[in-house]
Parts: sequence; C-alpha cells; structure tokens
Amino acid sequence: MLRIQDLTKRYGEHTVLDRLNLHLEQGETAFLQGRSGSGKSTLLKLLYRELADYTGEIRLGGQSIRELPKHETRRRVGVIFQSFELLERKTILENVMLAGEIAGRSRRELEPEACRLLERTGLRGREQAYPGELSGGEQQRTAIARALLNRPGLLLADEPTGNLDTETALEMLQLLTSLQQEEGMTMLIVTHSERLTEACPARMLRMEQGRILES
Repeated sequence: MLRIQDLTKRYGEHTVLDRLNLHLEQGETAFLQGRSGSGKSTLLKLLYRELADYTGEIRLGGQSIRELPKHETRRRVGVIFQSFELLERKTILENVMLAGEIAGRSRRELEPEACRLLERTGLRGREQAYPGELSGGEQQRTAIARALLNRPGLLLADEPTGNLDTETALEMLQLLTSLQQEEGMTMLIVTHSERLTEACPARMLRMEQGRILES
C-alpha cells in the first residue's frame, strides 16, 4: 500500500531523511519510534503533502504522490495529530466534515458519513457541541472521526495519545485498531509510549539518523 524508496529530505546542508526505505502492506499496522529530531514528523509531513521538495519515491497504492493532486492525497491519507487540531468556532460535526470539504467533497454528501463516524466513535448526541465543551478523550475521538471521513487507505497518527492519561490513551488505541480492522486501512503510529506498543501487537520500526530500522 505504501512504498518509500531512497527518500531524502534536506534543509540546506542538514539531511533530515537519508535514503529512507519503507514498505507497508494493505491493512498493516506499524509503530514508529525514535528520538526527537530523528525525522519522524518530517516523514509524516511528506506523506500528507504538508512538505514537498524531496528526492526519492513515495508511492500510495502503486501511484507516486507527485502524480496526485493535493486534494486527492488528502482523500487517501488521513492524519491524527497529538494536539487534536480542532477549530474552536466550529461544532464537532463541522470539524469532522472539514476534512471532506478540503478534499473537494460537498457538505450534503459529507454530513451522513460524519454523523455515522461520530456515532461509531462514541459521540452520538454531541454533534453540535464545540471543542471547548469536550474532554480530551472526546476531542481525540473527534479527531479520529475526522481522519476517517474520506475512507483513507493510509492513516497516520502522530503521537495520538500524547495529551491523554494512560487509561484514556489505551481506550483510544483500542478504538483505533478496531476501526482500522473494519476499514482495512494501513496505519502508521508515531509514539514514544511503551504502554501503547506493549498493548498492541504490531510491527515495530525505529527512526535513527534519518533512516528506518526494524526494531
């Protein structure tokens, strides 16, 4: 599903990613760990097209992301951020639908799917609430629903439980893995949490000096 070959990213003279290679199969889950500054966040930003200007190859479903319009990449790649990234002046329903609007889909098409995902993530009845009215766990559930709205083939989670207590973090991981299995997505989770990696049997990867090693 995801194939990365000889991926190199530099900022001036500084090499962040150095001929990085990675292959993830459809439906596979992998954890990625590594020290701060090892290149994990840069890799994710390249995968969801926040960053460009790299050498090497990134292919999704056999197609180079260079050949895809940016909005199409946003359909195929869902992202969950540590800080939730919810807009305070929009309702939970509007926040979820925003992912589809950015990908060029109509609100009429999006609303039933957004409501279904909010119900699936345990937020039925909270559609008109605002982020400030929710707990941290509820905000993360909203972020998960938003990431899944476009039925992505690849789900990226950047420290998805970093702002949650241990019990809530494990609940979020259980929800994520359940949804991943239902949807058949490939999932790459960046985390420092040993508790999470111990709780979910999955492929373990480590980032070192801009490359990925099997852990």
